[in-house]
Amino acid sequence: MVLRDTFDEAAELYERARPRYPRSLVEELAGVTGIGPDSRMLEIGPGTGQLTVPLAGFGCRVTAVELGPALAAVARRRLRNFPAADVVVADFERWELPPEPFDVVVSATAFHWLDPALRLVRTARALRPGGTLALVTTLHVAGGTQEFFDRVQACYERWDPATPPGLRLPPETDMATHTGELDHSPYFGDVTVSRHVQEITYTADAYVDVLLTYSNHRALDPAARRGLLTCVRELVETSFGSRVTKRYLHELITARRGAS
Repeated sequence: MVLRDTFDEAAELYERARPRYPRSLVEELAGVTGIGPDSRMLEIGPGTGQLTVPLAGFGCRVTAVELGPALAAVARRRLRNFPAADVVVADFERWELPPEPFDVVVSATAFHWLDPALRLVRTARALRPGGTLALVTTLHVAGGTQEFFDRVQACYERWDPATPPGLRLPPETDMATHTGELDHSPYFGDVTVSRHVQEITYTADAYVDVLLTYSNHRALDPAARRGLLTCVRELVETSFGSRVTKRYLHELITARRGAS
């Protein structure tokens, strides 16, 4: 199974466990792109609508293209109060683009799953000249209950053979923003980047749930996955009072579609 296909196996869990995006990011995205009742927005890989729902609240007409039918079903349920929002089950790389281009194309924590040879070409074709591409990334950085994240690496080194020894979460100041693909694209210009951080406190159960929405955890051998999650849970419960806080760094990367 392709890793990106694993998300559809756990759509309800994904909806319950995955963090929402910071309000500051949503408001900046809306301001930069100018979305409103007169604009058309395409979202690539909406999942269960973590970003789709707050953006739909600005009144724009939304077409969300989701690969997983179970994820799409949850997104439709969450968007039922937004009649201008439509969720399409399709692979964006093969989806037939509508004749009328979009004003905005958005992809949150999903664009990296697309074929690098196709994603900017197809995105440019989907956008009108002067339209905006907005990409959101989610990065795991040092912070929160840092002692837990240092110690939990022993669980990963024991149960996941792909874990490099001594791996630690980097501080956000060490995280480079990768915009070279956009900077060198003949289709886009005016690339901008902003950063938004949030910290979320999890119970042991809630933290295990969020781990179960990550493709690399779901792809582990079942016995190794059980061992890893048991190890993580025991560490949270026995050494950290059954609660840990995790720090997330979200980047908003925007670029304008050129005239050609």
